[in-house]
Amino acid sequence: MVAPLAVDLDLNRTPFSTTLRESTRRAHDRAHHSRYMRELFNGDLDLPDYARLAAQYWFIYQAIEEAADAMRGDPVGGRFVFDELRRLPALAADLEFLHGEHWRGRIEPVPATEDYVHRIRSVAFDWAGGYVAHHYTRYLGDLAGGQAVRKLLAEVHGVAGPGALFYRFDDIGSVPAFRRRYKALLDTTPWTEAERTRIVTEALVAFEFNIAVLDDLAK
Repeated sequence: MVAPLAVDLDLNRTPFSTTLRESTRRAHDRAHHSRYMRELFNGDLDLPDYARLAAQYWFIYQAIEEAADAMRGDPVGGRFVFDELRRLPALAADLEFLHGEHWRGRIEPVPATEDYVHRIRSVAFDWAGGYVAHHYTRYLGDLAGGQAVRKLLAEVHGVAGPGALFYRFDDIGSVPAFRRRYKALLDTTPWTEAERTRIVTEALVAFEFNIAVLDDLAK
């Protein structure tokens, strides 16, 4: 499951946000070009097919946001707790739209999602670096590439409100400004070289789990 570093960077001299971005670039591209995402962006999937992905997000973000609660008092992890990023309220509204009023009894995780959630619960509740690795992988992706999914839902399926609220980050203000703030936190947190390596490795693990979820959905 653990992939090798994509690039050979000096972890002490390179800004950590750059290290994370460059080290996970190949994994990010693999996720973007997975069969599920390729068919989604080609317009080959119906709205119920997207609804299955949204359901997986419920289980994944439930774990990450519970980890945020556990990290709130941590001197390092607490720096990366942003209540304005929380996705569960938006996801609940989306899932009611996509799956109906009794959506909680209608959604279930695919096997890869169960493994992904188990990993988050194993490393992100008592290790600040593990929390940051999984938090970074999901939320910064939602703030960037996730906006393309938001646009697709509106243009292809006519869904711009409930059903696509997951991709709206109205509470953070300027998205570019927030991304700069997040990257500055990554760069200014005094990680040791060993801790940086561990976080990069865990971020790669997170990407592999995301890819596995997409592969399960494609089946």
